Amino acid sequence: MTQDSLEFLLQRWQSGEWDVAQLESVLRKTFEATTITSEVQIDIDRQRRCGYPEVVYGPGKSLEAIRDVFRAQQVAGQNSLATRITAEQAEFVANEFPASKYNPAARTLMHLNVPPQPRGRVIVVSAGTSDRPIAEEAVETSHWMGCETDLVLDVGVAGPHRLIAQRDRLATGDAIVVVAGMEGALPSVVAGWVSVPVIAVPTSVGYGANLGGFAPLLGMLNSCAANVAVVNIDAGFKGGYLASLIARQSRQEGPDV
Repeated sequence: MTQDSLEFLLQRWQSGEWDVAQLESVLRKTFEATTITSEVQIDIDRQRRCGYPEVVYGPGKSLEAIRDVFRAQQVAGQNSLATRITAEQAEFVANEFPASKYNPAARTLMHLNVPPQPRGRVIVVSAGTSDRPIAEEAVETSHWMGCETDLVLDVGVAGPHRLIAQRDRLATGDAIVVVAGMEGALPSVVAGWVSVPVIAVPTSVGYGANLGGFAPLLGMLNSCAANVAVVNIDAGFKGGYLASLIARQSRQEGPDV
């Protein structure tokens, strides 16, 4: 609910057009808003509660289900993001929302009804090119949330000079996402060079003892760098989301509109 719409409701109550019971009924419906379609219940109220709208996780959803979420969010004046989207799903939704942006590497589809107020800067660091799809997912998430984003590619610990060469770029971030597979050492190294939170994203990239991402996950959880926090395996969206929340709060000057 926007400030203008809340003021409108209160004015109707103040003028006597509504009594307290009527005002309470409307407010409850607004705050508990759910749009129900044949396949999904869309949490339209999530933006009010959590600051950002519901995000669509694509696998297992029909073409129509994803489109219906985008439709409902457009009516509510909200921005849409879908993750792990196939090219077929993206094409179907884009037929109705031609201004939407599909990133095939990240497997994300974004549609901005109202461009967010720019604030905060997130640096996304990828250990290797095989980790790039997860890093791209973090980048797209940060864009959707209104952060300036910089993607630093292929600076894994096997070539330590590559990371050192990027120190000036790292220093510009309000939060940093580090995406790495194999043994997952990169977040600890990055964290030793910066004074901001580092969100570590382990990936399933690696040989047998990588164990589908469990090896870097455990390595990151055991980081001796105090400014490292860890999300789930291949969770580029979660890494980008948390980093963006941090980055935007660090630049907070007033409430988002």
